[in-house]
Amino acid sequence: MYSRYLSTRIKKRIDSGKAIVVIGPRQVGKTTLLESILESKDYLLLNGDDPKTRTLLTEPNTEQIRRIIGNYRYVFIDEAQRIEGIGLTMKIVTDRFKNVQLFASGSSSFDLTNKINEPLTGRKWEYQLFPISWEEYENHHGFLHAEQSLEHRLLYGFYPDVLNHVGDEIGVLRNLVNSYLYKDILSYADIRKPEVLDKLVQALALQVGSEVNYSELAQMLNVDKNTVSKYIDILEKGYIIFKLSSFSRNLRNEIKTNKKIYFYDNGIRNMVIGNFNPIELRTDKGALWENFLISERMKQLEYKESLARPYFWRTKQQQEVDFVEEVGGNIFGFEFKWKKKNNRKLPKTFTEAYRAETKIIDKENFREFVIIE
Repeated sequence: MYSRYLSTRIKKRIDSGKAIVVIGPRQVGKTTLLESILESKDYLLLNGDDPKTRTLLTEPNTEQIRRIIGNYRYVFIDEAQRIEGIGLTMKIVTDRFKNVQLFASGSSSFDLTNKINEPLTGRKWEYQLFPISWEEYENHHGFLHAEQSLEHRLLYGFYPDVLNHVGDEIGVLRNLVNSYLYKDILSYADIRKPEVLDKLVQALALQVGSEVNYSELAQMLNVDKNTVSKYIDILEKGYIIFKLSSFSRNLRNEIKTNKKIYFYDNGIRNMVIGNFNPIELRTDKGALWENFLISERMKQLEYKESLARPYFWRTKQQQEVDFVEEVGGNIFGFEFKWKKKNNRKLPKTFTEAYRAETKIIDKENFREFVIIE
């Protein structure tokens, strides 16, 4: 089992008087993480995927909750988003049963977050769990194995099931995409045209690292721009993609409103387009490299509780910086290259306007970007 970075952070919050909530994509190990934290404790597991459990936990009163919990000090509600009114139930447990430490997991932020945010204001510690990070992978396998596996990981990604089934990565990814990718989205979101959603994901997968034009996508899919915007928002809340906004402060020709879209996992992205050709045969290796680096950086920013805000930067004259971070008023710019280029520099317009520190990230030095010390 891969040791997860969040484990230490969560353990410090046990018995703090607040619920501990872990959200993230399906199949990234949320249940495994919380069960490993609870393995030495006597705990009650309530599974939201089980119809009887759902009935039991749908809007119970305090006395009913008392009977359900019994003498357990630790209670874990798995797939909590499946339970109607779960936020209020969790609020009652947290408020009325002071000696009970409540844990909950959920697979979709748009559903679970909506249900618990208001009732649990000030009553929860919330964590996001993603596919295995490069840091977790390297800690498990060692530096040398991790370095030798880099190209493999660019193709197949970091879902735990993929890592645990060497040789059958494509089969596992096919199952992940077919069984889980849209499960929450189609179950909980108002999706009237699943076939449009499917085509949209494919279009986004082919545009990784490029700015996304909602009007062009709408035209391509034969739907209106609002539908594209709504579906992209749902895909983001379902932990399939995430958006990067453009950085703009004071230069007249900067692109101010555009977005770039990335996938949380390279393997999912490659499965969507059905391409697992080796890196040396690919025309999209730059996009794969960029998606890997930025998705890993986003995991680190979240896990390490960084205050850095991520962006990209571009001008109307096509000057570009792949990744920008603003930390405490300081600006940092990063350019991504699969192969090292000694004479490569970031645009002078950017570095001088923002007094930015800059760095080229390639195969030689990528670890310092994907692991924040």
